[in-house]
Amino acid sequence: MLRRCAPGPPGPQPLRRALPPAASAVRDRLRECAAWIPEAGAVLDLLEKCPEHQKKGGFPVVVFEGLDATGKTTVTQSVKDTLNGILLMSPPTCISQWRTIFDDEPAPIKRAFYAAGNYILASEIAKASTQAPVIIDRYWHSTAAYTIATEINGKVQDLPPVHDEVYQWPEDLLKPDLVLLLTVDPEERVRRLQCRGLEKTKEEAELEANSLFRQRVEESYRRMVNPACQEVDASPSKEEVLKTVLQLIKKHCAL
Repeated sequence: MLRRCAPGPPGPQPLRRALPPAASAVRDRLRECAAWIPEAGAVLDLLEKCPEHQKKGGFPVVVFEGLDATGKTTVTQSVKDTLNGILLMSPPTCISQWRTIFDDEPAPIKRAFYAAGNYILASEIAKASTQAPVIIDRYWHSTAAYTIATEINGKVQDLPPVHDEVYQWPEDLLKPDLVLLLTVDPEERVRRLQCRGLEKTKEEAELEANSLFRQRVEESYRRMVNPACQEVDASPSKEEVLKTVLQLIKKHCAL
């Protein structure tokens, strides 16, 4: 049982265990822990109702990634309003109420929950993208980046090499047309977090306290491929950031 597994040595093997490579691995992991975590069974039920290999509709799908307090909520809402689009987020609403439960579980179980959320979200994306442009607040890259940064200790140099398979998009997960990575300098991000005054998750607290962890997350985002993240400086005014983002969407997506 996953709860009793001893932690493995640093390196790629713990990553392979913590980051499920496909929907079938996510389902297997949820089944393993459903006996003592009823919510895992509920997530599994939702996941099994999703058709495999979802296909995107005719409207563009744009994902916004980034650390907490980089402006994702503001930008995604503005882009959604400007494009008359549909705004979705990961984890999706249908399972987000169980997030705090899984955040307290061991890494393999926790990441299975977030990975399942991506596959459930893919089903929502497939439907929504037949109706309007789809704007997404976090998707697979967040799951992967935070997993890599959590499982690998040390400096950026200790991350898996640039072309390692952990940076690849899962073959069975619906791909977006564009992924935009919002970035701000660390001091500005901390200021925004303090202004928000919201309760921090464990990972948000770690980002604020541990600069090495933050660097590992950001570098993991930058190493993602197929699709890669396009970096956007979110330090300027909301209006300027929105203008930049809309230009990128127009350039890369058929609108």
